[in-house]
Amino acid sequence: MTTLPPQQRRALPAWAEPAARAVNAEVRAQRGIALPLIGMNLTWFAKMAVTTAFLGRLGDLELAAGTLGFSFANVTGFAVLTGLCGAMEPICGQAHGAKNVSLLRRTLVMATILLLAASIPIALLWLRVDAVLLRFGQQPDIASTARKYVVCLLPDLAVTSFLNPLKAYLSSQEVTLPTLFTTALALALHIPLTMSLSARKGIEGVAAAIWMSDLAVAIMLAAYVLAYERRRKADSSANDPAKTCGWLQQTLGGWLGLLRLAFPCCLNTCLEWWCYEILVLLTGRLPDARRMVAVIAVTLNFDYLLFAGMLSLSVSASVRVSNELGAGDASLARRAARVSIVGGALAGVVGGLLMLAARRPWARMYTRSAEVRDGVGRAMKVMALLEVVNFPLNVCGGIVRGTARPLVGMYAVVGGFYVVALPVGVALGFKARLGLEGLLAGFLVGAAASLAVLVTVIVCMDWTSEAEKARRRAGATDDEPTTKEASRNCNTGEAC
Repeated sequence: MTTLPPQQRRALPAWAEPAARAVNAEVRAQRGIALPLIGMNLTWFAKMAVTTAFLGRLGDLELAAGTLGFSFANVTGFAVLTGLCGAMEPICGQAHGAKNVSLLRRTLVMATILLLAASIPIALLWLRVDAVLLRFGQQPDIASTARKYVVCLLPDLAVTSFLNPLKAYLSSQEVTLPTLFTTALALALHIPLTMSLSARKGIEGVAAAIWMSDLAVAIMLAAYVLAYERRRKADSSANDPAKTCGWLQQTLGGWLGLLRLAFPCCLNTCLEWWCYEILVLLTGRLPDARRMVAVIAVTLNFDYLLFAGMLSLSVSASVRVSNELGAGDASLARRAARVSIVGGALAGVVGGLLMLAARRPWARMYTRSAEVRDGVGRAMKVMALLEVVNFPLNVCGGIVRGTARPLVGMYAVVGGFYVVALPVGVALGFKARLGLEGLLAGFLVGAAASLAVLVTVIVCMDWTSEAEKARRRAGATDDEPTTKEASRNCNTGEAC
């Protein structure tokens, strides 16, 4: 949305002009957060496309094993770390709104420690990936090759444990351009790195290139955060030495608050990701399974591109709502939520139209089989309707996450996808013999049910009460020393 032209502004009633200016300001704020995040997510998908292309050049076995291994790593590892890190959005967003720099810094440290701790059992599971795949009926050669790939991805768990909190720390303060620039530079590094390592080490080199390019992003973002904090420390210490403290002042209350949000956020993310993996598994049980799996793979690849926009709008909504709640401004938080929902609905319509328009050329990019292309065309028609719902659904999930109520989002996902989508999809796909279109129609019904629940919660929300809770949660009384005490600690050399 752009600023109204002068002739339209003059036509507005006097009482409407302040509201229009406020909405335009909110749109600009969300656009400034979301657009760099969209670019960042698209570079991530481009990186995965480069990785897949080099796996394909190594051979069919490497392509199958690498794809399967990365899917396993995503579901059991990266989804978990991403979900746990989601707790930073409400805490850091509200802390930024309340100008509680100490809470921001402590949360960054705590989230990093939490993700590193979670990486240990994940790594132990990854070391047994071949046994897991064999138990699920995979061929021994694919399972053993997938293990080589996943084991070489192990360093990425530690890298992600630093990288994801750094991204969340910056985005919660509406700082997203550095993340875009660093991921773009890492993509430029990833291509020659993958080319070189794949030629020398095969599939293990392709996996190593992934975590090395992620490490480059983490190092660049860490350097930016250090410079950013040094500048903020110089600006704030002259006025209030207490504001320079807070990196290592961990408290039991702080840890409990983080964990109370981390586990629902983790379950929310994982349950949604796993549901789409279940969709692929169900597709493999349809008649003519090989063709149907090819159809769903091509269809979901386009959905992944649109997911870059969904995720970015969700984060933008969460950041703006949490920032305004932390600042104690209930009316601005409510306006941010409304603008986010309208923007998500418009983006959903655009995404659906893009999927409809691209269904034939997109299928031709992947296959020459006329049957698969026809199947993709039919599936993407249903998927286009699903995107219309998915965009505002993700935005509403971001809003309730920004209010520090991730349990609401988790209940909506469980109810919509597991109680409604999967049973309805199975009934339509198998009992009614509608095939893949029936499965996707079930997901459409489930997503609509989840959206209805979240919209109802947001409409009925007491924003004044939420703002008061956020101020208490992120205020200066949050288990940290008073300004006078913190100043004395810093001056006497005690822990800051």
